[in-house]
Amino acid sequence: MREFRVPARTESSPETNITDFVMVHARNSPDLTLFSVRNPNAAEGQPAWTPVSAVEFRDDAIAIAKGIIASGVEAGDRVAIMARTRYEWALVDFAIWFAGCASVPIYETSSPTQVAWIIGDSGATAAVVESGKHENVVRTAAHNEGLDHLNHVWLMEDNGLDALREAGKDVSDELLEERRRSLKLDSLATIIYTSGTTGRPKGCELSQKNFVDLSKNAQLELPEAVNPSASTLMFLPLAHVFARFISVLGVAAGVNIAHTPDVKNLLPDLQSFSPTFLLAVPRVFEKVYNSSMLKAEDGGKGKIFHAAADTAIEWSRATEKGAVPLGLKLKHTLFDKLVYGKIREAMGGRVKYAVSGGGPLGERLGHFFHGIGLLVLEGYGLTETTAPITVNTPKLIKIGTVGKPLPGNGVKIADDGEILATGICVMRSYYNRPDLQDETFEGEWFHTGDIGSLDEDGFLKITGRKKEIIVTASGKNVIPSQLEDNIRANALVSQCVVIGDNQPFIAALVTLDSEALPGWLQRHNLPHMSVAQAAQLDEVRTEIQALVDKANETVSRAEGIKEFRIVASDFTEESGHLTPSLKIKRAQVLKDFQAEVDAIYGTKAN
Repeated sequence: MREFRVPARTESSPETNITDFVMVHARNSPDLTLFSVRNPNAAEGQPAWTPVSAVEFRDDAIAIAKGIIASGVEAGDRVAIMARTRYEWALVDFAIWFAGCASVPIYETSSPTQVAWIIGDSGATAAVVESGKHENVVRTAAHNEGLDHLNHVWLMEDNGLDALREAGKDVSDELLEERRRSLKLDSLATIIYTSGTTGRPKGCELSQKNFVDLSKNAQLELPEAVNPSASTLMFLPLAHVFARFISVLGVAAGVNIAHTPDVKNLLPDLQSFSPTFLLAVPRVFEKVYNSSMLKAEDGGKGKIFHAAADTAIEWSRATEKGAVPLGLKLKHTLFDKLVYGKIREAMGGRVKYAVSGGGPLGERLGHFFHGIGLLVLEGYGLTETTAPITVNTPKLIKIGTVGKPLPGNGVKIADDGEILATGICVMRSYYNRPDLQDETFEGEWFHTGDIGSLDEDGFLKITGRKKEIIVTASGKNVIPSQLEDNIRANALVSQCVVIGDNQPFIAALVTLDSEALPGWLQRHNLPHMSVAQAAQLDEVRTEIQALVDKANETVSRAEGIKEFRIVASDFTEESGHLTPSLKIKRAQVLKDFQAEVDAIYGTKAN
């Protein structure tokens, strides 16, 4: 199949905007809990989370919006947000919309140079930041680049939002409503800058319609997962489009949303909040699987875990085909008590669904989680498509695919295999970049830059990234992601980058997982040592070679990895080798590890 469209199930009035979701809940269900805020001072026996009702959220968002208006921020102005994932992020986001403005998210890890580019390019007249540290970054950026249009920087901490609430006390309800209603369905909602695996970030103009109609249609497709009885714990960056869309969708559907800004607190927060669904990128699911396996192996129960994992995968595949043999059912029930239930308990005990995006999850992991009682609804999208173009649903799912288009969206496969998208999800343009319009759009179709295929039922499968296709010196085209995913699935491996562009053969750079290494060394009767030291061990190289050999079985001989190097340090966001959404910055890796690449191919370093 080359093209598949799904008509929209609902359309909104041209006068609608995102704030209407809050207004409707506050009017019809004022006591509905829209958010829960962590109570850090809760004594034993007291609730760990404080609920925020629809009417409380509406009133506070309006109070902050009035402060924004009183400070001279005009309708249509852009207001930046720079903070970790926390309740106040969502509160400020909605306050900006109530004030008739557009928000510009900035990753809280961004450097002054990156901040300066985003504030300068977007023309933001104000910024709301989390802490004094972030304020220093923003003010430094504004000073260094002469950003005179940035008139205000407000803090979330240190009673900064109280100052806004106080400033807006004399703004009338009539003026607030006039500003709120100034946003129409086709108005700009936000400019989200791509995290930039290559080149300078581009600002994606996402409209109120993108969020409103996509949220309404997603609700109708996913009623089992997103509804007023559901809850989720946000830990992905709200500056990323995936978490941002789920945040708006959650408000639209009346989901109880909590936040955890530090992933170190993720497990205890999951256990105290007990969400019904989660959203994560594939690397998080890999980590959950690997940490569960390592815990079992370190406790001498590795054989039980591996048998349970194989059973979960076999049960899921049999379920997908519609017939589970009695023996498999009995084994699955046994392992549910021994293994699966403990993994679910670690995630709070109530999680039934997880939404995965930001890259392909892999069929094996998808079946594993389904088999333990957590159905991963894998989807696909980009910043330019407000996140989801396609998604699997509880009723329409094929594990190993990223689902069918959401209602209102369509997908087409070009002659070269590139995925093109159309519909209510697609941005209107790149901000300040009319020069990119012709190369980005082909009529109504947006070029995603990804390679994939559609099956006979309209389910999309992602093969790789068009720009990441490696062409060897002999002209062989190789998609690196399949090899990388197979190697990275092992707990000992943190990252894998396949290389070989214009080279005689395919090779790889591999990094070790510092958390998994100590247990691996112990099980192999080796002394404790650093990652750099372990990278030199023959035993470690033998282990990685076995992973490479296994990954090579999934591709043709010409596409297989012929050589690899284990590098002494990991690829992380802090090192500059990962984006905030955990995608590899390939060009930066190749630049910083040129010596290792040269050693593989026998060339002299420049």
